[in-house]
Amino acid sequence: MFTALRLPFVTMTSMLPPLKRYYRPELDALRFCAFLSVFLFHGMEYYIPDAFSHMETYHLAWAGQWGVPMFFLLSAFLIVELLLRESDGTGTVHLKAFYIRRILRIWPLYFFAFYSFALLNLFIPKVNPHVGTTWPYFTFFLGNWYISRHDWIAGPVDPLWSISVEEQFYLFIPIIIVLGGRRALRIASVIVLVVAYWAIYRYARITWTVDNGEWTNSLVMFQFFAGGALLAMALGGRVPQWKWPTRLIAFAAGLTCWIVAQTVFGVRGWEPFTTVAQAFSGWPLILIGCVLFLLSFLGITANRIPKWIAYLGRISFGLYVYHSLIYMLIFRYAAPHIWGIQKPNSPWHLPIVWALILCVLAISISIAYLSYNLLEKPFLRIKERFAIVPSRPE
Repeated sequence: MFTALRLPFVTMTSMLPPLKRYYRPELDALRFCAFLSVFLFHGMEYYIPDAFSHMETYHLAWAGQWGVPMFFLLSAFLIVELLLRESDGTGTVHLKAFYIRRILRIWPLYFFAFYSFALLNLFIPKVNPHVGTTWPYFTFFLGNWYISRHDWIAGPVDPLWSISVEEQFYLFIPIIIVLGGRRALRIASVIVLVVAYWAIYRYARITWTVDNGEWTNSLVMFQFFAGGALLAMALGGRVPQWKWPTRLIAFAAGLTCWIVAQTVFGVRGWEPFTTVAQAFSGWPLILIGCVLFLLSFLGITANRIPKWIAYLGRISFGLYVYHSLIYMLIFRYAAPHIWGIQKPNSPWHLPIVWALILCVLAISISIAYLSYNLLEKPFLRIKERFAIVPSRPE
């Protein structure tokens, strides 16, 4: 019986030519850096550094919000690179195999986390608020639109909105390549950029008294997917052969773009109230910054990437999903019982805060490690059977 069930899979893959593995550990390192950016930004919900006495920390923490667009651009770059390699090597993109791979990669952890948070909400309030009204949206990967139309969902479930945006991207991108190849993808990417800035223009033209929902709007966020797709096509499989000084300059320039966008032009993920001129100056800087970060990492040789950083990048999905829950449990329930944490004038206040942040990071890594090995890896092994271009380390 099991042999019969496996026959369609064996027949499909045995007819395909073997394609070269595409795995770049430096992009796993970049993925971990993107997570750290988001991690520090989310820490500001519980500890906001003073903008005057700790200006560098304040602006760097705020810049961490742009780790989410970095995830989007990196995801698009990798997906498009793999799909184009598959198309060149086999003559087409195998849609069924692609969607199976995406389901096996995203769905197990995503649904486990969302419904676990819903269950945990029965015992710990505000873990998954409004679960009764949000579950249809998050179940069908429309959670970002719920937030755009209503308001932020404070708590651990909040980061899951970005998974909805990614799944919406995954739904269409392979079909475009199948129908029209690189030319269609290039045209579609340009159209997406135009639509994104039309949406940004509309937001900037309206005076808002509450958060306007721009941050979670797919039309706005798709600019980063378009940027990643265009970059993958522009490079055509090549990688920058840059020396370390050039890479450091590109990295610093990317960070500068992010900080200038939010400090000079007022572009922010949370309540981005800007004029049209500010929006059209700031948002391109965020996109350019993401491109510079990717280019600063792409092409670093594998022996220069510490294996533990590459590994943390591979489990970054779990880090991203779980870290907000750990923040909440530590800072809302454990921190108030720690001497000095509620006394900002105490000389122990800041060291205790950073100790707690490191504690949150350590626990998040531990849980993500267990999740990766016990929950995700069994599905990833099945996913590899449907890989036309292998993308995991050997």
